[in-house]
Amino acid sequence: MPYDSGVRLYTKYKRPSQRQPKKWVGPAYAALTCGVLALVGWLWWSQRLPGKRAGRPEATNEINSAKPPRVEKNTAPMLVDVSPRASSTGTFRSLPGSSNTSPILQPRTQLGAISTSATNVTNSAVVEVPVVVRPSPATSAPPQVLRVPSSNQTSGGPAPARWPKSMLDVQIALSRQAISAGSLDGRVGSQTRAALRAFQARERLSPSGEPDAQTKDLLPISEPPLTTYVITTNDITRLTPVGRTWLAKSQQERLDYETILELVSEKGHAHPGLIRSLNKDVDWTNVMAGTVVTIPNVRYPPRRVKAAFLTIHLAGKTLQAFDAATNLLAHFPCSIAQRVEKRPVGQLIVEKLAPNPNYRFDPEVFPESAEARELGRVLMIPPGPNNPVGTAWIGLNKPGYGIHGTPRPEEVGRTESHGCFRLANWNAEYLIQLVSVGTPVFVEP
Repeated sequence: MPYDSGVRLYTKYKRPSQRQPKKWVGPAYAALTCGVLALVGWLWWSQRLPGKRAGRPEATNEINSAKPPRVEKNTAPMLVDVSPRASSTGTFRSLPGSSNTSPILQPRTQLGAISTSATNVTNSAVVEVPVVVRPSPATSAPPQVLRVPSSNQTSGGPAPARWPKSMLDVQIALSRQAISAGSLDGRVGSQTRAALRAFQARERLSPSGEPDAQTKDLLPISEPPLTTYVITTNDITRLTPVGRTWLAKSQQERLDYETILELVSEKGHAHPGLIRSLNKDVDWTNVMAGTVVTIPNVRYPPRRVKAAFLTIHLAGKTLQAFDAATNLLAHFPCSIAQRVEKRPVGQLIVEKLAPNPNYRFDPEVFPESAEARELGRVLMIPPGPNNPVGTAWIGLNKPGYGIHGTPRPEEVGRTESHGCFRLANWNAEYLIQLVSVGTPVFVEP
């Protein structure tokens, strides 16, 4: 075979991998590469367009009302710590004894932005706010990120818990735990300091009597400190002038409130001066039915156990109730006997319980009264908040001695009695639910 014929035969029958590429393959690969790059570039550019994601229509500020934004709930109620000592992200702590399972989501940096009377979310976005969660001593948990409604999206619902901002807030927070600072007045006095010491001792804090950061941390304001009360027709009709003599009082059907100011003050556990300052536009000499007044929002916790014993401290002018495990159930200011020899020290026993009692006026108990000396006979005084023993009587096993209410609660702890232990009417009414016949009462100097 000639040499050149061998070359042609080799070229004709060589393997496919050794053949030369066709001329159109190169341009095809180039075109495909350019197409892919163009598609990637278009996708990247579409992602940068405002309000669009991969070709979706531009979003609006409106949120579909059929699918409101979901707010994640924490399984335990939380208390915001707004103290100046906490970090800027806000500090939360577990709220002991609360049945409210909705989270309290108000870090200190958001106080000016979040409505204090709202937890419901409608027609708004949800923002994430980092907060530091302080777990209970028995557990440990890392910081959490809680989803909090932004400031323009809250409406309605209870106010988030917060620290007390004023001394009135402190007094109200104490009263909600049946630790009374006396008639609420928003001022720092001996009764408020005594209430703080009692609370601090119960919580294993140093009993300084000062509303320090640790104390406030355990005094949540989970409901608005103030509320409103509407004067009713029944409130107006029950007003009764109280006789100025024992004989005149004994001739009345009932010793009810004399003024609306007196009635409203007792409903708010408050000093009349505080009620006046909260309602400067109200003419208390001519209050009509339908008038709306502002009062402290106070109610004592429901009674769960009976008191095992009571302790009365004569020097401190306080009365305290404890359960069988010596846990403090209640703390109240009280008035004591003016004369030292009438202050019984030692153990007494509860012998009688009488809500809304009559009062037996014995002239021998009031030798300083000229009227008593002239009367020379026992009178029966009808019941009511202006009864000399108020709206509750707890008789003791010492003749003539008892724990009772008073027609002038703002004077409790500041004036002295003839021998009994005098409480504000609302405190006497609560105490009579805690004790039973036979409950021991220890009177200490």
